[in-house]
Amino acid sequence: MRVAILGFGLIGGSLARALSVAADHESWSVGAWSPTGRGTRQAVADGVVELAAASAAEALEGRELVVLAAPPTATLTLIERLGDGLNVALDPGAVITDVASTKGAIVSAARERGLRFVGGHPMAGRDTAGYVAATADLFAGRPWVVVPTEPDDQAAIVAVETLAVAAGARPVRMEPTEHDAAVAAISHLPLVVAAALAESIATGGDWPSARRLAASGWRDMTRLARGDVAMGSGIAATNAPAIAARLHRFRTVLDAWLAELERPGGPDETALADRLAAARDALGDPP
Repeated sequence: MRVAILGFGLIGGSLARALSVAADHESWSVGAWSPTGRGTRQAVADGVVELAAASAAEALEGRELVVLAAPPTATLTLIERLGDGLNVALDPGAVITDVASTKGAIVSAARERGLRFVGGHPMAGRDTAGYVAATADLFAGRPWVVVPTEPDDQAAIVAVETLAVAAGARPVRMEPTEHDAAVAAISHLPLVVAAALAESIATGGDWPSARRLAASGWRDMTRLARGDVAMGSGIAATNAPAIAARLHRFRTVLDAWLAELERPGGPDETALADRLAAARDALGDPP
C-alpha cells in the first residue's frame, strides 16, 4: 500500500519506522512531509521512508492512504486544506486517516468536507517528541482506535485497520463521543491535573526547598506536564466539554478529601485508610 504521512514527529516517525520493519514491509511504500523537512530527510537517510516530499501536495501524489500525523488543531487545518484545494493531489479513491488524540471535532470536519476519512488514534506515546524519539515498537500491542466516518465504507475502515496491524497495534472500533469521553478520563484529565499540580507547587515561594527533596513520586505525578505544549493545548481545545465534565467530578472528589482533612478535631485516620484502599482496589491490575 502506498502511504503518505503528513507531519513527522514522534507518532508519524514511529509509524514509518514500524512499517519499514513490518513482516510485510515490502508491501508498504511510504512518502512523508513535514513543515520543516528535517525529520523526513533524516528518515530517507535512515532508509525508513522513500520520499521526503517538498510539499504536502507532492507527498499525496499516487498515495492510497494518507495519514495526518499532527496535533489536533493542526490536523483540523490539514483537513480544511484537503477539502479546499489540496485534494486535487489526491487519488479519487484515497483513504484519509489521522492519529490525533481527539476525534469528535476532527471526524465532523472531515465529514463536512466530504472526505473519505476514517479517524484513528494509536494509544501510545512518549515524553519526548520529534522523529529523533521515534521507535519501531511504539505501537506494539497497544490499542489503535478506529473511528469510521461512514460505517458502510468497509474498504476504508479495513485499510486503516490494516495499517494499525502492520504497525503492531490492536484495532479497536469506537464512536467519536465514546472515544473522547474515554480518553478525557484516562489521558486528558491526567494532563490537566499534572499541569495544575505543577502550577500550584512549582510557582510557590517554597519550591526551591521542596525541589531539593523531590523524587520519583513527584516525577511520576508531573510527567505529563513536561510534554509537548502544542499537543496538550490542541487536546484541551478540541475535547474541552469531555475534559471539563471529568474535571468537575474530580473537583467533587477533591472537595471530599478536603472535608476529611479539615474535619473538626482532626481527620479520622481509619476513614483516610478506607479511602486510600478503595482507590487502590478500584484501579485493579495495571493496564
